[in-house]
Amino acid sequence: MSPSLKPLIRASNLGKSYQSIERPQARFWQLLLGKKPETENRFWALRGASFDVFPGDTLGIVGRNGAGKSTLLQLLCGTLEPSEGELSIHGRIAALLELGAGFNPEFSGIENVRLNARILGLSPEQIEDRLADIIAFADIGEFIDKPVKHYSSGMFLRLAFAVVAHVDADILIIDEALAVGDALFAQKCMRFLRDFSERGALLFVSHDTTSVTSLCQRALWLEHGSTRMLGDAKTVTEADVVAFAGISGDF
Repeated sequence: MSPSLKPLIRASNLGKSYQSIERPQARFWQLLLGKKPETENRFWALRGASFDVFPGDTLGIVGRNGAGKSTLLQLLCGTLEPSEGELSIHGRIAALLELGAGFNPEFSGIENVRLNARILGLSPEQIEDRLADIIAFADIGEFIDKPVKHYSSGMFLRLAFAVVAHVDADILIIDEALAVGDALFAQKCMRFLRDFSERGALLFVSHDTTSVTSLCQRALWLEHGSTRMLGDAKTVTEADVVAFAGISGDF
């Protein structure tokens, strides 16, 4: 990586904590009187995360449930504020975190395309110019005109991925989305992500180590909210698998 290249993402000792109160009564008095309960302490969902992501980087994020992956992604997307550390983002982020998030269930597929593309920064003119390509990529037939409350999880994936694929993002964040839906569409998504990674930055969260090593150059392994390892994707994912299997070793 050229030292003159500016990172799209720079995280330095990034952390997010939440107030933890032992007794429900303490929370009541805090809300009522504005007092700080004596039993207050902090739960750290993420702490000490440091990494850079440059244009052309592909970073896999691995770890067990509760490791801090979702917290990290929400910090990157701006839906959470960090409790400590520094985070700088340069460029447009498009994220696919939770299927159906941001979709109005009463709106049709095409109405939700327009809504989400607008939220992700496209102008009305750009949306109309790309609408046919988005619909073709999603390939859900007549369901594009039906309320999304009738969609299967696979249809949600198709529509949501089609939108993020057409919004000129500099950074794509994909969280386990490809685990649903049919294999052919998943392959289509993977081809798009490989093409995208040649010009933008990709953060890919998955429990599928094969997908991570196939798609990503580097990987960040989180455990109990802390960084366990950051490095080559194959080395990191193998260490994660070995640790999960309960095999001792130094990593």
